[in-house]
Amino acid sequence: MLHQEISAKGYAGHYQRVKMAIAPLRRGLPIDTPRERPPSPRQVTRWIITAPSRRDLHTAEALRRLLDHCPELARTHDLVRQFAAMLDIRDARPLAHWLEQLSRSRLPALASLANVIREDQPAVVQGITTPFNSGVNEGRITDLKLQNRIMSGRAGVPLLRHRVILVALL
Repeated sequence: MLHQEISAKGYAGHYQRVKMAIAPLRRGLPIDTPRERPPSPRQVTRWIITAPSRRDLHTAEALRRLLDHCPELARTHDLVRQFAAMLDIRDARPLAHWLEQLSRSRLPALASLANVIREDQPAVVQGITTPFNSGVNEGRITDLKLQNRIMSGRAGVPLLRHRVILVALL
């Protein structure tokens, strides 16, 4: 009867959906309040790597609740912010202490990251302390690969060169 009444008022949904919605009421249970959808790992990663001054209020609050709930993630957040501070001021002196904190974090992924960074620590120090990077070159390589994929691998060098120059000018 409820489905008929709300259909008469314009509801276009199915009977089964109405039945499922009122089933808890028939059993005397309270209706669940809508819950916030949990963030995806990609969203959480973006929240963590974004500088606190650039986060909006909703994001900052969601991240705070998440960090309060998960101490491992809070520890990871602190370590990421420490590394970001090193990059901001271009000072690699705290790097050794930071790597030690990574190793002692009792999180296998972070300990593994510390080992990898130690293998090439001079390059990491160079990357932190100098203003130069290969970002522009990486962007050009990505453009070139994209153009080659767009043309399904049929592009010869002269045509690719011409298209890359056009993209660069745009």
